[in-house]
Amino acid sequence: MAKRTSNTGPTGRPLRFYPVPKKLERHGPARIIAMCNQKGGVGKTTTTINLGAALARYGRRVLAVDFDPQGALSAGLGVPAHDVVTIYDLMLGHVKDPHDAIQQTETAGLDVIPANIDLSAAEVHLISEVAREQILAGVLRKVRDEYDVNLIDCQPSLGLLTVNALTASHGVLIPLACEYFALRGVALLIETVDKVRDRLNPSLELDGIIATMFDPRTLHAREVLERVVHTFDEKVFDTVIGRTVKLPDASVAAKPILDYAPDNAASEAYLQLARELVMRETVA
Repeated sequence: MAKRTSNTGPTGRPLRFYPVPKKLERHGPARIIAMCNQKGGVGKTTTTINLGAALARYGRRVLAVDFDPQGALSAGLGVPAHDVVTIYDLMLGHVKDPHDAIQQTETAGLDVIPANIDLSAAEVHLISEVAREQILAGVLRKVRDEYDVNLIDCQPSLGLLTVNALTASHGVLIPLACEYFALRGVALLIETVDKVRDRLNPSLELDGIIATMFDPRTLHAREVLERVVHTFDEKVFDTVIGRTVKLPDASVAAKPILDYAPDNAASEAYLQLARELVMRETVA
């Protein structure tokens, strides 16, 4: 195992400085990013909420799309998902204007299109539709000039909904829990990303892998992180999200960690993640 010094981060690489992003003179068009992993419980929704809040803190206009029938993103931001217009209504064409579904959150600059259990029926209804993989792209195209970033919180599967998200997106972020079983499915996910790029969305890129739920006290977590860095190199973000009880507590309170526990290490981690993401995209 690589030796870590005071000048290296959890990934074993030298610590790098990520400055506060410059303020934007105008907003849009949005970069669309799919938060994707077919394994559940790896931090997709938590990362969508807190990365979105951090980007909004830095002056970005963010639209988060709840694309999971469980509706965890909506609940985690305190947004009602029942008896309102949802992404399901937009996907099936029951409602044409995305503005009818967009809801503001308590975090300035962070809006949400909610979802609920109705979305679980979408794949059945869409199976016979022409260009069914491109429906979400058509929905988000109508509001792309109003936001700087769209974050799509995908469900834990590689079905039609996830393919829709990948087809609509410019980039993919993969939250990866520092556990062996979470690591096993990454190759399959990247294979799916490659297929979507080849067949449906040539501009799709792997923006990176975000290590989550990292506990530096355990040899297992350190070994998994080292293996991920060895395999994917610079595609792994320097920022690592540590395991803390404050993150699930914040979800229960329906607040981003930045508001619920601003002094917690996870708050600074997500702010750094936002800075790193902006710098990576600026360099790219």
